[in-house]
Amino acid sequence: MSGTNNPGLLVSFLGEISHEAAWQMQLRIAAMRRGGRVPDTLLLLEHPPTLTTGKRQNPENILASAEELDKRGITVRRTERGGDVTYHGPGQLVGYPILDLKCHGRSVTKYMDRLETVFIRLLADHYGIEAGRDDAHRGVWTGRDKITAIGCAVKQGITLHGFAFNVNTDLTPYRWIRPCGIPDRGVTSLAFLTGRTHDMDTVGIQVMESFCRVFKMTPARIGRQALERLQEKAVR
Repeated sequence: MSGTNNPGLLVSFLGEISHEAAWQMQLRIAAMRRGGRVPDTLLLLEHPPTLTTGKRQNPENILASAEELDKRGITVRRTERGGDVTYHGPGQLVGYPILDLKCHGRSVTKYMDRLETVFIRLLADHYGIEAGRDDAHRGVWTGRDKITAIGCAVKQGITLHGFAFNVNTDLTPYRWIRPCGIPDRGVTSLAFLTGRTHDMDTVGIQVMESFCRVFKMTPARIGRQALERLQEKAVR
């Protein structure tokens, strides 16, 4: 994509990072984006075992007790994104796009449609998997099983939260919740559909490239330490 007139996208692969640390990072970068000190940014990462709930959270959709979750080392965090409860854990590629929405048509609905398109195209192009949308439920689906969860928030025109793509994810923890509050649907992963595990770095690059094709952007990678220094410099 080099040599185009597409706007730049700063992309950082963070590895495993706690949900709280990633959330604080999102807030700092969003403030910098709002002030024009950084371009649009995409954080790609994995979380340790975590349940997150959204604005439409129903406590009954967490089926396991707090004691059971604690025993299994799973934390629970309430977030400002839309939707209900979902699971994050190793082998799941989480993406947090921090974009100035006015540069992307302003429409939240169209923005979320594009996020879904990223994975519909990626799955078709790289794995020959036919995936699509469900008019009643956000996300990317293969049949009646969700492979990518989508949930976002917008603060002062800047997007937060984003997507969770099940690559090599252990699907067992989904038994302890009613994913996204949907009782009659399932959850799947790329590993389950293909019968093999996948290199997370390779899949991360595929996601970055698909994201940039759909949003018509040019990626520029930045390491985690460099990104953290950029944030430190901004708050001085």
